[in-house]
Amino acid sequence: MATVRFARKLQAEAAKGTAFDCLIAGDGELRRLNRQFRGIDRATDVLSFPAPAGSGAGSLGDIAISWSRARVQARRFGHSAECEVRILMLHGVLHLLGLDHHVDGGRMARAEKRWRERLGLPAGLIERVEP
Repeated sequence: MATVRFARKLQAEAAKGTAFDCLIAGDGELRRLNRQFRGIDRATDVLSFPAPAGSGAGSLGDIAISWSRARVQARRFGHSAECEVRILMLHGVLHLLGLDHHVDGGRMARAEKRWRERLGLPAGLIERVEP
């Protein structure tokens, strides 16, 4: 239930009221989605699928999170799996909002850090892998 409240908070604040859907599944499903939509045949922790521009769907899009990866990463970083799901959800929502840490010169990293601090979350994904 706390994860649902967190998702609603993200929707209200970060997404400025625009809805998004979030699937929490196992590695097998994330691997299938990653292979189908990105051509990468391996599981990953979070995937984001922005709604098509001009679709009028009233949704930012969809996020898929691997519960298996969240549990492993939570142990590795010393917090709960639920906290890790929140970190992954924030990361996914920022991608749905059009940010991309691979190409934006640190813009997403700064946004993730601001939101992480505001939401009381520990180090985010970008901070873990990028100096």
